Amino acid sequence: ARVMMRLAILHMAFFQRRILGLVPHFLAGRPRSQSSALVLRSIHDFSNEPASLSKLTVAELKDRCRERGLVVGGLKADLIGRLHELGPVPEVPTDTAKAPGTDGDMPLETKAAAQMNFLALSYEEVQSLLKSWGHPQFRAKQVWGWVQDKRATSFDEMLNVPLKLREQLAEHFTLGNIEVAVEQVSKDGTRKRAYRLEDGQLVESVLMPYDDGRRTACISSQAGCGMGCTFCATGQMGFARHLTSTEIFEQARTFSAELTRKGERLSNVVLMGMGEPLANYDNVIAAAKRIVSELGIGARHVTISTVGLVPKIRRLALEKHQFTLAVSLHEATDEARSAIMPVNRRYPISELMAACEEYTRATGRRITFEWALIRGVNDNPETARRLGALLQPLRGRCHVNIIPLNPTGGYAGQPADPRALKRFVEVLDREFGIGATPRMRRGIDIDAGCGQLTQARKKKDEQARQRAEAAAAEASRERPGALEMAAGGEPSEVTVAGGW
Repeated sequence: ARVMMRLAILHMAFFQRRILGLVPHFLAGRPRSQSSALVLRSIHDFSNEPASLSKLTVAELKDRCRERGLVVGGLKADLIGRLHELGPVPEVPTDTAKAPGTDGDMPLETKAAAQMNFLALSYEEVQSLLKSWGHPQFRAKQVWGWVQDKRATSFDEMLNVPLKLREQLAEHFTLGNIEVAVEQVSKDGTRKRAYRLEDGQLVESVLMPYDDGRRTACISSQAGCGMGCTFCATGQMGFARHLTSTEIFEQARTFSAELTRKGERLSNVVLMGMGEPLANYDNVIAAAKRIVSELGIGARHVTISTVGLVPKIRRLALEKHQFTLAVSLHEATDEARSAIMPVNRRYPISELMAACEEYTRATGRRITFEWALIRGVNDNPETARRLGALLQPLRGRCHVNIIPLNPTGGYAGQPADPRALKRFVEVLDREFGIGATPRMRRGIDIDAGCGQLTQARKKKDEQARQRAEAAAAEASRERPGALEMAAGGEPSEVTVAGGW
């Protein structure tokens, strides 16, 4: 009896280590608070199961595990050891504390059997997962190849993967968590999308095709933006939350997958969509690294923009990333810049330019300065000369991208005249030796400017809500007491008309 008890204890200890050994994999590399919290919470629940587990069949035990979202496989003794004999584990509450600006910002699913986003897993995690399911090691490489190389959008596409494994993957995971809420296609080929995230937030992405074969994706780093730039549609809507690194990466991956199916490839990614990328520094850098390693895009073809967060520019300099840095400048004096970009009151132009010089010296990389040309505001030769003088210390290490303003409903400014744009470029080039390139506005017929499509969608949502309220109010006037009946639990027959 003592020998049998000793063997049972060793058996239980082995499987305790086997389960807990999964947790470090979820915590390694990119933040995995959602995944690891689910595993830990599941283990805690299983440790409190009643002692009657031995009466259940293997199928019933597996169902019990699946109900709680734990990936399992093996003999009955294995399952019982996982469900009942693991010992106490500290409970992880469903409202796990989250560190702002990390993947922990993603709320934990309230249902135990929630599907997780497969794109959030690393290769090592996939290996551990499939091994725990009892599949040979090479299956992980097959699945990873479908996801990373062939940009699969469904587990059903993995034709050389056994049906059982595909069903297991589809049961526990999704291949991406963003869904298209609305899409517009411009006559110039530009595709603009508003993606709906798991929590209902909307973010925008744009795919821009060029005649020379380039395919550039403009992606978002935040839902909304807290920088408050007066001419920007996203700045006018305010800040909602940071995007996780996976949500940022998935925007680029989605376009890459679609282009791959057409025999094309995504060549450039610019983080110039909704949000201030450097305010979400860790997730942006993590996503940019995945874009390079998993989508095969060179680091110098990944552009990270900023309104001028000086400490984060200095951090970029210290870490010496080879991504391209783009600084949204738009004015050459503190007074003028502070009027349209509130961030300048915190980090004035002198501090910003010092950080930019530090960056170019540390990385050897050229900086791009973005300039939205606004009619009658910053499009005259005098402003061009102030800009040229400001950038003189960086001559040869900077370039200016000039693009006419994309008008928005919350800002009265209008795009500059083409002749003013040409004159502005000539002043920078001839008088100061600063390279400048006029950029053609793309997708102007489809609200392709940052935040414009989301604004339009939210406006439509608000109009629908107002129509619904008006219809409900009208119905209550026609049928006094109808709303009170509904509040009291009785059926209500209020018809909402005019919705979409």
